[in-house]
Amino acid sequence: MSETLQATDVDVPEAEAPQARSGSSEDLLVQEGDIAGDYLERLLDLLDYDGDIDLDVEAGRAIVSIDGGDDLEKLVGPRGTVLESLQELTRLAVQQETGVRSRLMLDVAGWRAGRRAELAELGKSTAEKVVASGEKVRLHPMTPFERKVVHDAVATVAGVHSESEGEEPQRRVVVLPKS
Repeated sequence: MSETLQATDVDVPEAEAPQARSGSSEDLLVQEGDIAGDYLERLLDLLDYDGDIDLDVEAGRAIVSIDGGDDLEKLVGPRGTVLESLQELTRLAVQQETGVRSRLMLDVAGWRAGRRAELAELGKSTAEKVVASGEKVRLHPMTPFERKVVHDAVATVAGVHSESEGEEPQRRVVVLPKS
């Protein structure tokens, strides 16, 4: 016979319980950034990589950047795949400490900032092509971060809209003329 355990059924010593989150929203995001920074600092030490960690709060999320060191491009990987995995591990480390799912954004060696500019240009130029031709355009599969940047860029062009289609990891943006 199986039982469902509820939080009241198990005594967790205070030292082992996730830290309670209190304070303003910005204070909580700063706390996330500090936890992420400590986690990434330990990781860089283990890898023997040089890098400076910068913490910021922007648009309702903690932003953590690692800059410096020649080895950092290895933490980005092809098309940002290693960076995406590292971001998820960092979010899990924050969640383990706080007990709350984190939305923090990680950038390494400015890769994400550069990729954002490329994708914004791709979204805008694709939208302009769709306006001119009247034909929809399907872009190559992208990560959620990449799709969001493209959707935002398409939204700045009159006469078109965008949608996502497909299942991960083959999910892509489709730019369509407005009806």
